[in-house]
Amino acid sequence: MSERTERYVAQIRHDGAPLSGELARAFATVPREAFIAEGFLRRDGGWVKPGDTDFLDLVYTDDVLVTKVDGKVPVSSSSQPSLMAIMLTALDVRPGLHVLEIGAGTGYNAALLAALGATVTSLDVQADVADRAREALARSGVAGVRVLLGDGYAGVRGERFDRVIVTVGVAGLSPNWLDQLDGAGPIVVPVEHAGTHPVLVVRAEPGGAATGSVLCPSGFMSAAGPLAAAHPGSHPAPAVARTLAEFTQAAGARWASPLAAPAYRDLWYAAGVWSRRATHAAVRGWEQSVLALLDPSRTGGAVILPDGTVLAGGPEGAYWGAQAIRILDRWESADRPPMRAWRIGLSAGGDPEAPIWVPTTWER
Repeated sequence: MSERTERYVAQIRHDGAPLSGELARAFATVPREAFIAEGFLRRDGGWVKPGDTDFLDLVYTDDVLVTKVDGKVPVSSSSQPSLMAIMLTALDVRPGLHVLEIGAGTGYNAALLAALGATVTSLDVQADVADRAREALARSGVAGVRVLLGDGYAGVRGERFDRVIVTVGVAGLSPNWLDQLDGAGPIVVPVEHAGTHPVLVVRAEPGGAATGSVLCPSGFMSAAGPLAAAHPGSHPAPAVARTLAEFTQAAGARWASPLAAPAYRDLWYAAGVWSRRATHAAVRGWEQSVLALLDPSRTGGAVILPDGTVLAGGPEGAYWGAQAIRILDRWESADRPPMRAWRIGLSAGGDPEAPIWVPTTWER
């Protein structure tokens, strides 16, 4: 292991990923730079190329690397390695298992799966993305992975898989994945909730049911087509900058110190369980989007800041401000449940012609 890859593995572990010896070796030996041969987007908007002096140092960091944009919108990337490690650990990969991957990305995740001994079938709907992933895998000498062009919703008809991993944000699970699954799974999948895509670990249950639990938060790009279909439990899309009415304070700070990021995400998840209007919004004066309850017009509602301050605005601002305060009270009276505490039941929803399995019940 080189000094650079040793630091890389240590950073992944430091950032909260549980690394077995096998997974640590996979991250140390699979060359991430081979999967981003055309470069990636810098944080400042520039483009990093393989010939740049800082190329390898940036590649071997615990950071997402955006490899394709449509205008200014990222449409393909190499995911954050610590998130990949958390998801791969939950997938419980063992030698000889056949894994279906939805979203090929750069091919790096499939290469890690192969290094763990899995046989991988990776599906991507973008032809150029699939081609580049296929080329990178061949260039790296990775065996046991095939990359297919196709809609992830369909899976691979006529084949069976021991595990399914999804690397794009979806509104729900394709029933085809469940039909093509041998045994209970798991399926590791980022499912929309309150404007974000927390990763769920879903298992098939006897009688055709499915249950899940929250693994971790994530920031995956959203899918298109049936996997992104609206359903009765859908939350509003996030409100972008300068679309909200003027907001004023409806309740002062509840806590002397703002919630740390993990606790704020826990509150956010609970708000999504208790309100179908929960999402996030860009609010003047805040660099990061914050937890919001949007009114039906999407121009007003309420936001909850990390210190418990509630701001509200629009013609129904008083109502939504009261709803936000009620959510805060409920979260505290429930002893601030973490997102991992929720047990989720899924059922069919979305487009009747192409249904998806979506979260419909939550218990702690």
